[in-house]
Amino acid sequence: MLEDGLREDELFRHLSSIKEKDRSYRKVLSSMCSIPHPVAVRAHNIFIESNLGDPGLFMGTASLEAELIERLGSLMSLPEACGYATSGGTESNIQALRIARENAGKKSPNVIIPESAHFSFEKACDILSIEMRQAPSTEKYIVDTERMEDLIDGNTIGMVGVAGTTEYGTVDPIEHLSDIALDRDLFLHVDAAFGGLVLPFIKGSPPFDFRLDGVSSISVDPHKMGMSTIPCGCIMVRNPDFFRSTEVDTPYLTVKKECTLCGTRPGGPVAGALAVLDHLGRKGMIEVVERCMENTRFLIRGMEELGHPVAVQPSVNVASFSCDETPDGWIVSRTRHGHMRTVCMPHITRETLEEFLKDVGEM
Repeated sequence: MLEDGLREDELFRHLSSIKEKDRSYRKVLSSMCSIPHPVAVRAHNIFIESNLGDPGLFMGTASLEAELIERLGSLMSLPEACGYATSGGTESNIQALRIARENAGKKSPNVIIPESAHFSFEKACDILSIEMRQAPSTEKYIVDTERMEDLIDGNTIGMVGVAGTTEYGTVDPIEHLSDIALDRDLFLHVDAAFGGLVLPFIKGSPPFDFRLDGVSSISVDPHKMGMSTIPCGCIMVRNPDFFRSTEVDTPYLTVKKECTLCGTRPGGPVAGALAVLDHLGRKGMIEVVERCMENTRFLIRGMEELGHPVAVQPSVNVASFSCDETPDGWIVSRTRHGHMRTVCMPHITRETLEEFLKDVGEM
Protein backbone atom coordinates (compact mmCIF):
# COMPACT_ATOMS: atom_id res chain seq x y z
CA MET A 1 0.00 0.00 0.00
CA LEU A 2 1.27 3.47 -0.83
CA GLU A 3 2.49 5.53 2.10
CA ASP A 4 1.00 8.69 0.62
CA GLY A 5 -2.16 8.59 -1.44
CA LEU A 6 -2.30 9.61 -5.10
CA ARG A 7 -3.97 12.77 -6.29
CA GLU A 8 -7.21 12.08 -8.15
CA ASP A 9 -5.80 13.22 -11.49
CA GLU A 10 -2.83 10.85 -11.10
CA LEU A 11 -5.04 7.98 -9.97
CA PHE A 12 -7.51 8.26 -12.82
CA ARG A 13 -4.81 8.82 -15.40
CA HIS A 14 -3.33 5.52 -14.25
CA LEU A 15 -6.70 3.75 -14.28
CA SER A 16 -7.46 5.09 -17.76
CA SER A 17 -4.16 3.76 -19.04
CA ILE A 18 -4.98 0.33 -17.60
CA LYS A 19 -8.47 0.38 -19.12
CA GLU A 20 -6.95 0.97 -22.53
CA LYS A 21 -5.40 -2.50 -22.29
CA ASP A 22 -8.87 -4.11 -22.26
CA ARG A 23 -10.31 -5.25 -25.57
CA SER A 24 -13.26 -3.26 -26.83
CA TYR A 25 -16.33 -5.27 -27.77
CA ARG A 26 -16.26 -4.16 -31.43
CA LYS A 27 -14.24 -7.10 -32.80
CA VAL A 28 -15.22 -9.55 -30.08
CA LEU A 29 -17.55 -12.24 -31.46
CA SER A 30 -17.13 -14.74 -28.63
CA SER A 31 -18.66 -13.06 -25.59
CA MET A 32 -22.16 -13.63 -24.25
CA CYS A 33 -21.96 -10.29 -22.46
CA SER A 34 -22.54 -6.98 -24.15
CA ILE A 35 -22.17 -3.25 -23.66
CA PRO A 36 -24.72 -2.34 -20.95
CA HIS A 37 -27.72 -0.34 -22.04
CA PRO A 38 -27.38 3.33 -20.97
CA VAL A 39 -30.46 3.10 -18.75
CA ALA A 40 -28.89 0.12 -16.96
CA VAL A 41 -25.77 2.15 -16.19
CA ARG A 42 -27.80 5.10 -14.96
CA ALA A 43 -30.01 2.93 -12.74
CA HIS A 44 -27.01 0.99 -11.43
CA ASN A 45 -25.32 4.19 -10.28
CA ILE A 46 -28.40 5.29 -8.34
CA PHE A 47 -28.25 2.07 -6.31
CA ILE A 48 -24.47 1.76 -6.17
CA GLU A 49 -24.30 1.32 -2.38
CA SER A 50 -27.34 -0.97 -2.02
CA ASN A 51 -26.80 -4.38 -0.41
CA LEU A 52 -29.55 -6.91 -1.05
CA GLY A 53 -27.95 -9.15 1.55
CA ASP A 54 -29.54 -6.92 4.21
CA PRO A 55 -32.94 -6.15 2.68
CA GLY A 56 -34.36 -4.54 5.80
CA LEU A 57 -31.90 -1.67 5.30
CA PHE A 58 -32.49 -1.45 1.55
CA MET A 59 -36.21 -2.01 1.33
CA GLY A 60 -36.59 -0.06 -1.89
CA THR A 61 -33.89 -2.07 -3.64
CA ALA A 62 -35.43 -5.30 -2.34
CA SER A 63 -38.74 -4.26 -3.89
CA LEU A 64 -36.97 -3.84 -7.24
CA GLU A 65 -35.58 -7.36 -6.95
CA ALA A 66 -39.12 -8.65 -6.36
CA GLU A 67 -40.30 -6.74 -9.44
CA LEU A 68 -37.47 -8.19 -11.53
CA ILE A 69 -38.38 -11.73 -10.49
CA GLU A 70 -42.04 -11.03 -11.32
CA ARG A 71 -41.09 -9.70 -14.78
CA LEU A 72 -38.88 -12.68 -15.53
CA GLY A 73 -41.34 -15.12 -13.98
CA SER A 74 -44.02 -13.78 -16.31
CA LEU A 75 -41.69 -14.30 -19.27
CA MET A 76 -41.17 -17.86 -18.01
CA SER A 77 -44.97 -18.38 -17.85
CA LEU A 78 -45.19 -18.23 -14.04
CA PRO A 79 -45.66 -14.68 -12.67
CA GLU A 80 -45.77 -16.04 -9.12
CA ALA A 81 -42.40 -17.78 -9.46
CA CYS A 82 -40.18 -17.46 -6.40
CA GLY A 83 -36.58 -16.43 -6.86
CA TYR A 84 -33.79 -13.94 -6.35
CA ALA A 85 -30.96 -12.20 -8.17
CA THR A 86 -27.66 -14.06 -8.34
CA SER A 87 -24.20 -13.21 -9.63
CA GLY A 88 -24.95 -15.15 -12.81
CA GLY A 89 -25.57 -18.59 -14.25
CA THR A 90 -22.88 -20.33 -12.22
CA GLU A 91 -24.40 -19.34 -8.88
CA SER A 92 -27.91 -20.06 -10.15
CA ASN A 93 -26.90 -23.54 -11.31
CA ILE A 94 -25.16 -24.29 -8.00
CA GLN A 95 -28.28 -23.28 -6.11
CA ALA A 96 -30.54 -25.37 -8.35
CA LEU A 97 -28.50 -28.51 -7.73
CA ARG A 98 -28.28 -27.66 -4.04
CA ILE A 99 -32.08 -27.50 -3.87
CA ALA A 100 -32.40 -30.75 -5.83
CA ARG A 101 -29.96 -32.51 -3.51
CA GLU A 102 -31.57 -31.28 -0.30
CA ASN A 103 -35.08 -32.17 -1.40
CA ALA A 104 -34.15 -35.62 -2.71
CA GLY A 105 -32.42 -36.83 0.46
CA LYS A 106 -30.17 -39.37 -1.31
CA LYS A 107 -26.99 -40.58 0.39
CA SER A 108 -25.04 -40.93 -2.87
CA PRO A 109 -26.70 -38.39 -5.16
CA ASN A 110 -26.14 -38.08 -8.89
CA VAL A 111 -27.48 -35.68 -11.48
CA ILE A 112 -27.90 -36.20 -15.24
CA ILE A 113 -26.71 -33.32 -17.42
CA PRO A 114 -26.19 -32.91 -21.17
CA GLU A 115 -22.59 -33.05 -22.34
CA SER A 116 -23.27 -29.62 -23.86
CA ALA A 117 -24.12 -28.13 -20.46
CA HIS A 118 -22.14 -25.17 -19.15
CA PHE A 119 -18.94 -25.95 -17.24
CA SER A 120 -20.49 -24.43 -14.11
CA PHE A 121 -22.22 -27.76 -13.49
CA GLU A 122 -18.84 -29.40 -13.00
CA LYS A 123 -18.11 -26.80 -10.32
CA ALA A 124 -21.53 -27.30 -8.75
CA CYS A 125 -21.17 -31.07 -8.55
CA ASP A 126 -17.69 -30.76 -7.08
CA ILE A 127 -18.82 -28.31 -4.39
CA LEU A 128 -21.96 -30.27 -3.54
CA SER A 129 -20.41 -33.78 -3.73
CA ILE A 130 -22.84 -34.88 -6.42
CA GLU A 131 -21.87 -37.41 -9.07
CA MET A 132 -22.19 -35.78 -12.49
CA ARG A 133 -23.42 -38.10 -15.24
CA GLN A 134 -23.21 -36.71 -18.76
CA ALA A 135 -25.59 -37.73 -21.50
CA PRO A 136 -24.23 -37.43 -25.06
CA SER A 137 -25.60 -35.14 -27.73
CA THR A 138 -27.26 -36.11 -30.97
CA GLU A 139 -25.88 -35.06 -34.34
CA LYS A 140 -27.99 -31.89 -33.92
CA TYR A 141 -26.06 -30.96 -30.75
CA ILE A 142 -29.02 -31.44 -28.43
CA VAL A 143 -29.10 -33.95 -25.60
CA ASP A 144 -30.01 -37.53 -26.45
CA THR A 145 -33.01 -38.00 -24.16
CA GLU A 146 -32.98 -41.78 -24.43
CA ARG A 147 -29.37 -41.91 -23.26
CA MET A 148 -30.21 -39.44 -20.52
CA GLU A 149 -33.04 -41.62 -19.25
CA ASP A 150 -30.76 -44.68 -19.32
CA LEU A 151 -28.46 -42.94 -16.81
CA ILE A 152 -31.19 -42.51 -14.19
CA ASP A 153 -31.08 -44.79 -11.16
CA GLY A 154 -32.30 -44.84 -7.57
CA ASN A 155 -29.75 -42.19 -6.51
CA THR A 156 -30.59 -39.68 -9.24
CA ILE A 157 -31.75 -36.38 -7.74
CA GLY A 158 -32.49 -34.51 -10.94
CA MET A 159 -31.80 -33.62 -14.55
CA VAL A 160 -30.64 -30.54 -16.41
CA GLY A 161 -31.75 -29.23 -19.78
CA VAL A 162 -30.27 -26.25 -21.63
CA ALA A 163 -32.28 -23.58 -23.45
CA GLY A 164 -29.66 -21.91 -25.61
CA THR A 165 -26.41 -23.85 -25.38
CA THR A 166 -23.27 -21.77 -25.10
CA GLU A 167 -21.47 -23.63 -27.88
CA TYR A 168 -24.11 -24.15 -30.58
CA GLY A 169 -27.14 -22.06 -29.62
CA THR A 170 -29.44 -25.08 -29.57
CA VAL A 171 -32.32 -25.90 -27.24
CA ASP A 172 -32.57 -29.32 -25.62
CA PRO A 173 -35.94 -31.13 -25.93
CA ILE A 174 -37.15 -29.71 -22.62
CA GLU A 175 -40.71 -30.89 -23.22
CA HIS A 176 -39.51 -34.50 -23.34
CA LEU A 177 -37.30 -33.97 -20.30
CA SER A 178 -40.31 -32.55 -18.47
CA ASP A 179 -42.26 -35.72 -19.19
CA ILE A 180 -39.38 -37.86 -17.91
CA ALA A 181 -39.08 -35.71 -14.77
CA LEU A 182 -42.79 -36.10 -14.02
CA ASP A 183 -42.74 -39.83 -14.73
CA ARG A 184 -39.64 -40.45 -12.59
CA ASP A 185 -40.42 -37.85 -9.92
CA LEU A 186 -37.20 -35.91 -10.51
CA PHE A 187 -36.19 -32.27 -10.16
CA LEU A 188 -35.66 -30.65 -13.59
CA HIS A 189 -33.53 -27.53 -13.84
CA VAL A 190 -33.48 -25.54 -17.08
CA ASP A 191 -30.35 -23.50 -17.71
CA ALA A 192 -31.73 -20.61 -19.75
CA ALA A 193 -28.97 -18.20 -18.72
CA PHE A 194 -28.63 -17.11 -22.34
CA GLY A 195 -31.80 -18.25 -24.08
CA GLY A 196 -34.13 -17.04 -21.35
CA LEU A 197 -34.04 -13.50 -22.72
CA VAL A 198 -34.05 -14.58 -26.36
CA LEU A 199 -36.54 -17.41 -26.85
CA PRO A 200 -39.60 -15.63 -25.35
CA PHE A 201 -39.24 -12.94 -28.03
CA ILE A 202 -39.08 -15.30 -31.03
CA LYS A 203 -42.31 -16.68 -32.49
CA GLY A 204 -42.41 -20.44 -32.61
CA SER A 205 -39.64 -21.03 -30.08
CA PRO A 206 -39.71 -24.51 -28.52
CA PRO A 207 -41.30 -24.72 -25.05
CA PHE A 208 -38.73 -24.64 -22.27
CA ASP A 209 -40.23 -22.84 -19.28
CA PHE A 210 -42.77 -23.27 -16.47
CA ARG A 211 -45.53 -24.00 -18.99
CA LEU A 212 -44.09 -27.50 -18.78
CA ASP A 213 -45.25 -29.06 -15.52
CA GLY A 214 -42.02 -30.98 -15.00
CA VAL A 215 -39.79 -27.89 -14.93
CA SER A 216 -38.75 -27.20 -11.33
CA SER A 217 -36.32 -24.28 -11.71
CA ILE A 218 -34.93 -21.93 -14.35
CA SER A 219 -31.85 -19.73 -14.49
CA VAL A 220 -31.81 -16.52 -16.58
CA ASP A 221 -29.01 -13.95 -16.89
CA PRO A 222 -30.07 -10.32 -17.49
CA HIS A 223 -26.39 -9.36 -17.85
CA LYS A 224 -26.34 -11.25 -21.14
CA MET A 225 -29.15 -10.48 -23.58
CA GLY A 226 -30.87 -8.34 -20.96
CA MET A 227 -28.05 -5.79 -21.38
CA SER A 228 -27.80 -5.16 -17.65
CA THR A 229 -24.62 -4.21 -15.86
CA ILE A 230 -22.50 -7.07 -14.54
CA PRO A 231 -23.20 -9.18 -12.52
CA CYS A 232 -26.89 -10.04 -12.69
CA GLY A 233 -28.38 -13.49 -12.97
CA CYS A 234 -31.63 -14.86 -11.56
CA ILE A 235 -32.84 -18.21 -10.33
CA MET A 236 -36.56 -18.94 -10.21
CA VAL A 237 -38.37 -21.97 -8.81
CA ARG A 238 -41.90 -23.27 -9.22
CA ASN A 239 -42.38 -24.11 -5.54
CA PRO A 240 -41.42 -21.44 -2.95
CA ASP A 241 -40.83 -24.21 -0.40
CA PHE A 242 -37.75 -25.27 -2.38
CA PHE A 243 -35.82 -22.35 -0.91
CA ARG A 244 -36.46 -23.49 2.66
CA SER A 245 -33.89 -26.21 2.08
CA THR A 246 -31.19 -23.57 1.49
CA GLU A 247 -32.06 -21.26 4.38
CA VAL A 248 -29.55 -20.40 7.09
CA ASP A 249 -30.00 -18.32 10.24
CA THR A 250 -28.81 -14.71 10.00
CA PRO A 251 -29.43 -13.43 13.55
CA TYR A 252 -27.60 -10.09 13.30
CA LEU A 253 -29.15 -8.88 10.03
CA THR A 254 -32.50 -7.22 9.40
CA VAL A 255 -33.85 -10.61 8.34
CA LYS A 256 -33.57 -13.75 10.43
CA LYS A 257 -33.03 -16.22 7.59
CA GLU A 258 -31.53 -16.12 4.10
CA CYS A 259 -31.80 -18.69 1.34
CA THR A 260 -29.24 -17.14 -0.99
CA LEU A 261 -25.76 -18.47 -1.66
CA CYS A 262 -23.96 -15.14 -1.41
CA GLY A 263 -24.36 -12.88 1.61
CA THR A 264 -23.60 -9.42 0.31
CA ARG A 265 -25.42 -8.93 -3.00
CA PRO A 266 -25.20 -5.76 -5.10
CA GLY A 267 -28.41 -3.90 -5.79
CA GLY A 268 -27.08 -1.84 -8.69
CA PRO A 269 -27.21 -4.57 -11.36
CA VAL A 270 -30.72 -5.55 -10.26
CA ALA A 271 -31.92 -1.98 -10.74
CA GLY A 272 -30.13 -1.93 -14.08
CA ALA A 273 -31.77 -5.17 -15.24
CA LEU A 274 -35.25 -4.00 -14.30
CA ALA A 275 -34.63 -0.60 -15.89
CA VAL A 276 -33.81 -2.16 -19.26
CA LEU A 277 -36.85 -4.44 -19.28
CA ASP A 278 -39.21 -1.64 -18.25
CA HIS A 279 -37.64 0.89 -20.63
CA LEU A 280 -37.72 -1.36 -23.69
CA GLY A 281 -40.86 -3.34 -22.89
CA ARG A 282 -41.79 -6.43 -24.86
CA LYS A 283 -41.79 -4.58 -28.19
CA GLY A 284 -38.32 -3.19 -27.60
CA MET A 285 -36.93 -6.56 -26.56
CA ILE A 286 -38.46 -8.17 -29.65
CA GLU A 287 -36.65 -5.58 -31.79
CA VAL A 288 -33.32 -6.22 -30.05
CA VAL A 289 -33.63 -9.99 -30.37
CA GLU A 290 -34.79 -9.84 -33.99
CA ARG A 291 -31.83 -7.63 -34.88
CA CYS A 292 -29.45 -10.10 -33.24
CA MET A 293 -31.12 -13.06 -34.97
CA GLU A 294 -31.07 -11.34 -38.35
CA ASN A 295 -27.36 -10.63 -37.88
CA THR A 296 -26.87 -14.29 -36.99
CA ARG A 297 -28.65 -15.39 -40.16
CA PHE A 298 -26.61 -12.89 -42.17
CA LEU A 299 -23.38 -14.27 -40.71
CA ILE A 300 -24.44 -17.86 -41.43
CA ARG A 301 -25.23 -17.02 -45.07
CA GLY A 302 -21.96 -15.17 -45.46
CA MET A 303 -19.84 -17.92 -43.90
CA GLU A 304 -21.52 -20.60 -46.00
CA GLU A 305 -20.88 -18.59 -49.16
CA LEU A 306 -17.20 -18.59 -48.16
CA GLY A 307 -17.24 -22.38 -47.77
CA HIS A 308 -17.59 -22.52 -43.98
CA PRO A 309 -20.91 -24.26 -43.20
CA VAL A 310 -22.66 -23.78 -39.89
CA ALA A 311 -22.38 -26.84 -37.64
CA VAL A 312 -26.10 -26.76 -36.83
CA GLN A 313 -28.88 -24.23 -37.32
CA PRO A 314 -29.16 -22.41 -33.95
CA SER A 315 -32.32 -21.42 -32.11
CA VAL A 316 -30.65 -18.35 -30.56
CA ASN A 317 -27.98 -15.89 -31.68
CA VAL A 318 -25.02 -18.26 -31.33
CA ALA A 319 -23.53 -19.86 -34.44
CA SER A 320 -20.57 -22.21 -34.86
CA PHE A 321 -18.81 -22.98 -38.10
CA SER A 322 -16.44 -25.42 -39.76
CA CYS A 323 -13.60 -22.94 -40.03
CA ASP A 324 -10.15 -23.76 -38.71
CA GLU A 325 -8.58 -20.31 -39.00
CA THR A 326 -9.35 -16.99 -37.32
CA PRO A 327 -8.78 -13.68 -39.12
CA ASP A 328 -6.22 -11.38 -37.54
CA GLY A 329 -7.54 -8.89 -35.01
CA TRP A 330 -10.75 -10.79 -34.22
CA ILE A 331 -11.72 -12.68 -31.07
CA VAL A 332 -13.76 -15.83 -31.58
CA SER A 333 -13.76 -19.04 -29.55
CA ARG A 334 -13.73 -22.76 -30.27
CA THR A 335 -16.22 -25.41 -29.25
CA ARG A 336 -15.00 -28.68 -27.75
CA HIS A 337 -15.41 -30.13 -31.26
CA GLY A 338 -13.20 -27.47 -32.79
CA HIS A 339 -15.85 -25.36 -34.51
CA MET A 340 -15.43 -21.59 -34.70
CA ARG A 341 -17.98 -20.17 -32.26
CA THR A 342 -19.56 -16.73 -32.63
CA VAL A 343 -22.23 -14.79 -30.75
CA CYS A 344 -24.12 -11.89 -32.32
CA MET A 345 -24.81 -9.77 -29.25
CA PRO A 346 -26.63 -6.40 -29.36
CA HIS A 347 -23.34 -4.50 -29.76
CA ILE A 348 -22.54 -6.37 -33.00
CA THR A 349 -23.58 -4.37 -36.06
CA ARG A 350 -24.11 -5.43 -39.68
CA GLU A 351 -21.04 -3.37 -40.63
CA THR A 352 -18.96 -5.29 -38.10
CA LEU A 353 -20.07 -8.59 -39.60
CA GLU A 354 -19.37 -7.39 -43.13
CA GLU A 355 -15.84 -6.50 -42.04
CA PHE A 356 -15.44 -9.89 -40.37
CA LEU A 357 -16.63 -11.79 -43.46
CA LYS A 358 -14.29 -9.75 -45.66
CA ASP A 359 -11.35 -10.71 -43.40
CA VAL A 360 -12.42 -14.36 -43.35
CA GLY A 361 -12.53 -14.36 -47.14
CA GLU A 362 -8.97 -13.02 -47.26
CA MET A 363 -7.47 -15.66 -44.94
